[in-house]
Amino acid sequence: MGLPVVHFEISGIEPGKLRDYYAGLFEWRFDPPGNAATTTVSPDGDYHFVGEDSAGINGGVCGGDGYPRRVLLYVGVPDVEQALARAESLGGKRLMGPEPASGPFTVGHFQDPEGNVLGVAGPSA
Repeated sequence: MGLPVVHFEISGIEPGKLRDYYAGLFEWRFDPPGNAATTTVSPDGDYHFVGEDSAGINGGVCGGDGYPRRVLLYVGVPDVEQALARAESLGGKRLMGPEPASGPFTVGHFQDPEGNVLGVAGPSA
Protein backbone atom coordinates (compact mmCIF):
# COMPACT_ATOMS: atom_id res chain seq x y z
CA MET A 1 0.00 0.00 0.00
CA GLY A 2 1.11 3.56 -0.64
CA LEU A 3 0.86 6.49 1.74
CA PRO A 4 -1.85 6.12 4.44
CA VAL A 5 -4.82 8.26 5.40
CA VAL A 6 -3.77 9.73 8.76
CA HIS A 7 -6.50 12.20 9.70
CA PHE A 8 -10.06 13.21 8.86
CA GLU A 9 -12.06 16.38 9.43
CA ILE A 10 -15.78 16.90 9.48
CA SER A 11 -16.50 20.59 9.09
CA GLY A 12 -19.75 22.51 9.21
CA ILE A 13 -21.27 25.85 10.07
CA GLU A 14 -22.47 24.58 13.48
CA PRO A 15 -19.64 22.37 14.72
CA GLY A 16 -21.14 22.03 18.22
CA LYS A 17 -24.25 20.41 16.78
CA LEU A 18 -22.09 18.18 14.59
CA ARG A 19 -20.12 17.02 17.62
CA ASP A 20 -23.36 16.22 19.47
CA TYR A 21 -24.63 14.33 16.43
CA TYR A 22 -21.51 12.18 16.03
CA ALA A 23 -21.24 11.61 19.79
CA GLY A 24 -24.79 10.22 19.70
CA LEU A 25 -24.31 8.28 16.47
CA PHE A 26 -20.87 6.72 16.99
CA GLU A 27 -20.31 7.29 20.74
CA TRP A 28 -17.35 9.55 19.94
CA ARG A 29 -15.91 11.56 22.80
CA PHE A 30 -14.15 14.80 22.01
CA ASP A 31 -11.06 16.32 23.56
CA PRO A 32 -11.30 19.87 24.93
CA PRO A 33 -11.16 22.54 22.22
CA GLY A 34 -7.82 23.37 20.70
CA ASN A 35 -6.34 24.94 17.61
CA ALA A 36 -6.28 23.52 14.10
CA ALA A 37 -3.00 23.58 12.20
CA THR A 38 -4.28 26.71 10.45
CA THR A 39 -7.22 29.08 10.84
CA THR A 40 -8.06 28.30 7.21
CA VAL A 41 -9.58 25.07 8.60
CA SER A 42 -11.22 26.28 11.83
CA PRO A 43 -11.11 29.29 14.16
CA ASP A 44 -8.47 29.18 16.89
CA GLY A 45 -9.76 27.43 19.98
CA ASP A 46 -12.65 25.63 18.26
CA TYR A 47 -11.07 22.47 16.86
CA HIS A 48 -12.17 19.33 18.71
CA PHE A 49 -10.24 16.11 18.13
CA VAL A 50 -12.06 12.82 18.51
CA GLY A 51 -10.79 11.53 21.87
CA GLU A 52 -7.40 9.88 21.91
CA ASP A 53 -8.94 6.75 23.44
CA SER A 54 -10.96 6.16 20.25
CA ALA A 55 -9.91 3.42 17.86
CA GLY A 56 -9.13 4.24 14.25
CA ILE A 57 -7.38 7.15 12.62
CA ASN A 58 -7.09 10.57 14.21
CA GLY A 59 -9.89 13.00 13.39
CA GLY A 60 -11.62 16.20 14.34
CA VAL A 61 -14.90 18.08 14.04
CA CYS A 62 -14.53 21.77 13.34
CA GLY A 63 -15.74 24.75 11.35
CA GLY A 64 -18.04 27.61 12.09
CA ASP A 65 -19.67 30.47 10.25
CA GLY A 66 -17.84 31.05 6.99
CA TYR A 67 -16.16 27.62 6.91
CA PRO A 68 -17.12 24.97 4.34
CA ARG A 69 -19.32 21.96 5.02
CA ARG A 70 -17.30 18.91 4.10
CA VAL A 71 -15.63 15.68 5.06
CA LEU A 72 -11.92 15.84 4.32
CA LEU A 73 -9.33 13.06 4.40
CA TYR A 74 -5.64 13.82 4.96
CA VAL A 75 -2.94 11.57 3.53
CA GLY A 76 0.36 11.49 5.40
CA VAL A 77 3.26 12.65 3.21
CA PRO A 78 6.94 13.28 3.90
CA ASP A 79 6.84 16.74 2.23
CA VAL A 80 3.62 18.76 1.85
CA GLU A 81 4.98 21.17 -0.77
CA GLN A 82 6.28 18.31 -2.88
CA ALA A 83 2.94 16.47 -2.65
CA LEU A 84 0.98 19.58 -3.66
CA ALA A 85 3.31 20.23 -6.59
CA ARG A 86 2.91 16.62 -7.72
CA ALA A 87 -0.89 16.88 -7.43
CA GLU A 88 -0.75 19.92 -9.72
CA SER A 89 1.60 18.24 -12.21
CA LEU A 90 -0.88 15.34 -12.51
CA GLY A 91 -3.83 17.65 -13.32
CA GLY A 92 -5.00 18.66 -9.85
CA LYS A 93 -5.36 22.16 -8.42
CA ARG A 94 -3.76 23.47 -5.24
CA LEU A 95 -6.34 25.06 -2.95
CA MET A 96 -4.30 25.77 0.20
CA GLY A 97 -0.87 25.36 1.62
CA PRO A 98 1.52 24.47 2.78
CA GLU A 99 0.30 25.99 6.07
CA PRO A 100 1.47 26.94 8.62
CA ALA A 101 5.08 27.85 8.00
CA SER A 102 6.07 26.55 11.44
CA GLY A 103 4.73 24.16 14.05
CA PRO A 104 4.80 20.40 14.52
CA PHE A 105 3.08 19.64 11.20
CA THR A 106 1.99 21.30 7.98
CA VAL A 107 -1.14 20.76 5.88
CA GLY A 108 -2.32 21.49 2.37
CA HIS A 109 -5.50 20.97 0.35
CA PHE A 110 -5.86 20.15 -3.32
CA GLN A 111 -8.61 19.33 -5.79
CA ASP A 112 -8.23 16.26 -7.98
CA PRO A 113 -9.14 16.35 -11.70
CA GLU A 114 -12.74 15.28 -10.83
CA GLY A 115 -13.21 18.08 -8.29
CA ASN A 116 -12.77 16.04 -5.08
CA VAL A 117 -10.92 17.86 -2.29
CA LEU A 118 -8.27 16.03 -0.27
CA GLY A 119 -5.65 17.08 2.23
CA VAL A 120 -2.03 16.21 2.77
CA ALA A 121 -0.26 16.45 6.12
CA GLY A 122 3.39 16.11 7.01
CA PRO A 123 6.18 17.45 9.16
CA SER A 124 6.98 21.14 9.04
CA ALA A 125 10.19 22.09 7.26
